[in-house]
Parts: sequence; structure tokens; C-alpha cells
Amino acid sequence: MLYGKEGVAYTAGKMNFLGQIGAGVRGRLGRAARTTAVVWAVATQAVRPAIWTAPMRNVLARQVLFTGLEATGFVAMIALIVGTLVVVQAQFWLMRLGQAALIGPILTAVVLRELGPLLTNFVVIARSGTAISTELASMKVHGEVRALDAQGIDPFIYLVIPRVLGVAASTFCLTIIFLAVTFIGGFLCLWVIELGDIDMGLFFGNVIGAIGPRDVFSLLAKSILPGMLTGAICCDEGLAVGAAATEVPIAATRGVMRSVAALFVTSLLISLMAYL
Repeated sequence: MLYGKEGVAYTAGKMNFLGQIGAGVRGRLGRAARTTAVVWAVATQAVRPAIWTAPMRNVLARQVLFTGLEATGFVAMIALIVGTLVVVQAQFWLMRLGQAALIGPILTAVVLRELGPLLTNFVVIARSGTAISTELASMKVHGEVRALDAQGIDPFIYLVIPRVLGVAASTFCLTIIFLAVTFIGGFLCLWVIELGDIDMGLFFGNVIGAIGPRDVFSLLAKSILPGMLTGAICCDEGLAVGAAATEVPIAATRGVMRSVAALFVTSLLISLMAYL
């Protein structure tokens, strides 16, 4: 047992350590609550036709163009590589076990349920998440957000809503493209390995037959919800900066880190809900 000044110092240090842990947990919970509030506000405000003016539709279209269309080639390339790798590994092990017919269901289980939405969201976070945080942080530093507010334009409606919805819609479309290219690339790889001795109808029939209602729910949730969270987090971080230009890269880094964390947590919760 410690007495005197040493005991007081030990107790103070321990309380300070516990206080730091509590402050960190409270800060994370506060950020999570703020992100949830942003997503809810976007979902409720987006159904109001009055807010969808021509400038709003223009911002949404530009966000979909950047996040979705311009990333299609890169996502397709990754999907082709993933489909080839999965088929090669599955063919190697399943041929040894005499279960080559399970390649289609394995592709479905590995790519559709987990790998496809996860990798697509990573691409969106790396490209669009960084861009959104940097763009909004620069607008905040240079006073453009205050100028919009002074003109009577709600920055949340004009800047946040179209970006969050654009990222979510683009992520969903990119995930579908990823899955389609993966399955087609997997079939072509298997066709080359088997020297053409493979039935296309049987292969895609096995893939489609392995998809159930829970897989559809998981795919929709893992492609739309993380996209909305990415857009909300990166907008929140971008608009939370002060007046210093040095805060811009910090906001971009925080946006990416929080988006990745939200992606993993959301994917885990959705998998638990869908398959347990």
C-alpha cells in the first residue's frame, strides 16, 4: 500500500488515465451520434421535392459522375482480378476433393456476401471520401460556406444531401458491377482452366441458386448503408474545420479513418443480423 505523496500521485495518475479513457469513449460515441443524425436528416429531407432545385440536381449528378462513373474501370479491373484469384484457389482445392461443382456457390459466399461490398466501399472511401472531406474543408477555410449561408442557401441541403445520396447510389451501382465482372471473370478463368469443357448455364445456375433472401438483404445493406455513412462522415469532417488551412489534410485523414471503421463495424453488424 502506498502512503503520503506517492499514494496521492498514484491515485491521481490512475484517475487521470481512467478519465482519458472515458473522454475518448464519450468522444467516439458523440461522433457516432452526430453521424447517425446526419444520415437520418439526409434521409428525411431528401424525400421533400421542394429541395430538389436545379443546382441541387447538378451537384448530385456531378457526385455520381465522379464517385460512380469515373471509378467503373478501376472497380471492374479489381473485380476481374478477384474473380480469377477466387476461381484459381477454389479450383485447386475443390478438384483435389472432387467437388468442382461448388465453385459457383463459393464465389457467391465469398464475393457476394463479403468481399464485393467491402472492396467496393474501400475504393469509394479512398477516392470520393478523401475528395469530399478536402473539398468541403477548403470551402469552409476560404469562407465559401459562410457565403452560401449569407445568400440564404442552407449548406446542409446544398452541400451535404447530394453528396451523401450520390455516394450511396454510386456505391450500390459499383457493387453490382463488381459482382457481375467477378462472376463473368471467374467463369472465363474456369473456362480457360478446363479448356472449354464447362457448361455456362450450369455455372451461372449454381451461382444464382446459391443466392437467398438473406444474401439480397446483406448485399443491399452493405452497399447502401456504408456509402451513406461514408458521405456523412466525410461531409461532417470537412465542415468541422476552423480557419486554418493546415486542418484540411487532417480532416481528410479523419474522414477516411472514420469511414473505414464505420465500414467494418457496419459490415459485421449486418452479417450478424443476416446469417445468425
